[in-house]
Amino acid sequence: MADMTPEFSRPVIADKVSARESVEKITATPAERAALAKRLDLVSLDSLTALVRLRRIRGGQMVRVTGELEAEVVQSCVVTLEPLAASVRDSFQALFAPAHLVPKDEEDLENLGLDDEADPPEPIENGRIDIGELVAQHLSLALEPYPRKADAERFVHVEDWEGEGEFPDAPNEPPPDMEGADAGPQDMEGPESPATKAATPADEGGETKPNPFAALAKLRPKT
Repeated sequence: MADMTPEFSRPVIADKVSARESVEKITATPAERAALAKRLDLVSLDSLTALVRLRRIRGGQMVRVTGELEAEVVQSCVVTLEPLAASVRDSFQALFAPAHLVPKDEEDLENLGLDDEADPPEPIENGRIDIGELVAQHLSLALEPYPRKADAERFVHVEDWEGEGEFPDAPNEPPPDMEGADAGPQDMEGPESPATKAATPADEGGETKPNPFAALAKLRPKT
């Protein structure tokens, strides 16, 4: 199966890279930007430019590539799905070496004079270094993984809230139509009925006022 051509391909012949630094400025075409936008799951990629420097090191065994990229992208907000424009600026570096010199273990890294924390060199394939694909890879790493609009929090549903503490902007007071919902039966009955008055203590001593309706009932003749 043949290898697929990268969306943004700018191959450089490795044998033409010398110990003297060379500089390449590359810019993606509209068709390349559209293809990259699809690959990187962007709404659009409005511009992509990079300044790339190449130089042979380690006695000519490897090629060091450094550069800076600039891009104007439009992503989708992860909360509202609305388009969100952003400017991306990033610097990068990489090492390339013939396939037989690409280290397979720590000992190989030491033989090349590289420490354990250094990224191992990438293989030079078909005698070429594709600096366009290198830029595309680093653009992917430089993108905001979870783009959010500044006011996106107000669209978050309560059931989706996973943060600590109170949900953002949650009201501290109950809505007006809920006021009194927790009131007891006596609070909801309004003015006290005669029966209630009869059972209400008159003062701190706990004495009960006489019920005038009960007294009138006693004076009525029995039928």
